[in-house]
Amino acid sequence: MKIIISGGGTGGHIFPAISIANAIKAKHPDAEILFVGAENRMEMERVPKAGYQIVGLPVAGFDRKNLLKNLSVLWKLNKSLSLARKIIKEFQPDIAIGVGGYASGPVLKAAAQKGIPTLLQEQNSYAGVTNKLLAQKAAKICVAYDGMEQFFPKEKIVLTGNPVRQDLVITDEKRKEAYSHFGLDPNKKTILIVGGSLGARTLNESVLAHLKEIKRSSCHCGLDPQSHEYHGVQFIWQTGKYYYEEIAGQATSFRAESRNRNDKNFPENFHLTEFVSRMDLAYSIADLIVSRAGAGSISEFCLLGKPVILVPSPNVAEDHQTKNAQALVRKNAAIMIADKDAVQELIPMALKVVQDEAQLKELSENILTLALPDSANKIVDEIEGILKKND
Repeated sequence: MKIIISGGGTGGHIFPAISIANAIKAKHPDAEILFVGAENRMEMERVPKAGYQIVGLPVAGFDRKNLLKNLSVLWKLNKSLSLARKIIKEFQPDIAIGVGGYASGPVLKAAAQKGIPTLLQEQNSYAGVTNKLLAQKAAKICVAYDGMEQFFPKEKIVLTGNPVRQDLVITDEKRKEAYSHFGLDPNKKTILIVGGSLGARTLNESVLAHLKEIKRSSCHCGLDPQSHEYHGVQFIWQTGKYYYEEIAGQATSFRAESRNRNDKNFPENFHLTEFVSRMDLAYSIADLIVSRAGAGSISEFCLLGKPVILVPSPNVAEDHQTKNAQALVRKNAAIMIADKDAVQELIPMALKVVQDEAQLKELSENILTLALPDSANKIVDEIEGILKKND
């Protein structure tokens, strides 16, 4: 079995791709798997770390704000199509799988032109332009949300859910390890703030705007009847690599000033990090998660039954993160705060929700009903079905 898996650009595309590859290898140890990604994107680093070979294409996304820049984008697209045809000819895959992202377009188009069957994995509740175009030739389209017939031919759709990281199991041992790993207090509520591997400026600014409330929230558990503020809270704050140095610098300078005045201006009740490498540990102790609304992350929250406040990114194609979040909000399975309101509203809302046991329980129970477990293996079943049909 020879398989090409194409796509990437963000962790939301890469983690499902690697999960699918791992599931294929588990059932077919002799399978040859080649990844095709976009040059200078994170898949070129993450995929080899997972143990797979990857080839990069010069493809890039269209710039909707500066149309003149798209002249170079078109040139890169044309070159990528040519390289994709060469890759298909040399590797001769039995099937090509597209997980979304810039590289999936040229590769799946080249595969379809050669009569090689293709399978799409659409993570979002609102399909992207590339996948809508590729759907015409695809044998199957694996989706994570109901109602995707508005984008794809109904007879090709299979509801599989989104494959997620395979270490997402919460145990008492993991919880104990997590408190030690992050240096946090097992007797306090924990809020996990995560804006993706690159970070999210709005989430970071929301935290920085409410440092006084965060500092007060660490003091003791429960509601202070006089100030109406919630206490006994701690944070795991993933800033993302673009913002970490700036924020860590602020933390250092705040703490230095505080020591001089014998006053802790910058809160001590959080673990500040560029990137959470052990997300399984972070999830295991998170009483509430604050996150962007990427499809992969939402699938993880569903499987773990984690209460979540979603702040959809306004900077994604077709505003699909807002649509992802709304799909949960309609079922009372998440809280959504618009990006434009986050700096003012996010942290006060999080501090309130994390101490409301009834609301946490309701959100957890509702989001758990949306979980679609074992997604990667379901997608492998579809791959096997396509190949059997083509024999």
